[in-house]
Amino acid sequence: IDRLAEYADRRFGDFKALMDGGWSLQQSLLNRVRSKGDLKPAVAYHKGVEYRIAREPTEREVEDMIFGWAVEQGVTSNSVIFVKDRSTVAIGTGEQDRVGVVEIAIFKAYTKYADRLAFTSYGVPYKTLEEEVREGRRPASQKEEIDERVREDRGGLKGAVMVSDGFFPFRDGVDVAIREGITAILQPGGSERDHESILACNEASPPVAMAFTGQRAFRH
Repeated sequence: IDRLAEYADRRFGDFKALMDGGWSLQQSLLNRVRSKGDLKPAVAYHKGVEYRIAREPTEREVEDMIFGWAVEQGVTSNSVIFVKDRSTVAIGTGEQDRVGVVEIAIFKAYTKYADRLAFTSYGVPYKTLEEEVREGRRPASQKEEIDERVREDRGGLKGAVMVSDGFFPFRDGVDVAIREGITAILQPGGSERDHESILACNEASPPVAMAFTGQRAFRH
């Protein structure tokens, strides 16, 4: 354990046995984004026009980006995670389309936030509280109170950073996340439509920050 840091920059051979009897061999991914200086500006060019992000991430957002990108190294693609105060709010993973995995992560954020409120207020999971309300063993006002709080706080996503293991092929995934109150996005960049994602951030009110990693976090 004392020497673990020595291996952070070393690749290893990843062998996996497949269900059909075959084997796969791949090199391990090295995380190249470990500090603010490793982040790349979100800039794209389309038909000779430069598109540049209007707002740079704050120091807090940068910390969440770096933390989130480290977490992404172990998440199955395609994935998107939400991070706030160096903690994961929700993880969406294993989907085929980018906007779909964003929506799944948002659903998880709302669900887990409701669970946390139910435990904090009443000592039971949200689903248990919901069932007890349905059976008449609890007043409906308890569930209504939690539901309203979850809606107001948008599942704890207000002020969160969205980290994506791959680029956004369209701006729809970015738009969906912005509507939930995220303030910054980290993604690899490299899409033919990067300019659309940049525009989505710049058009938001207030503007949403974005940075590129220049590398994917690909895991299967």
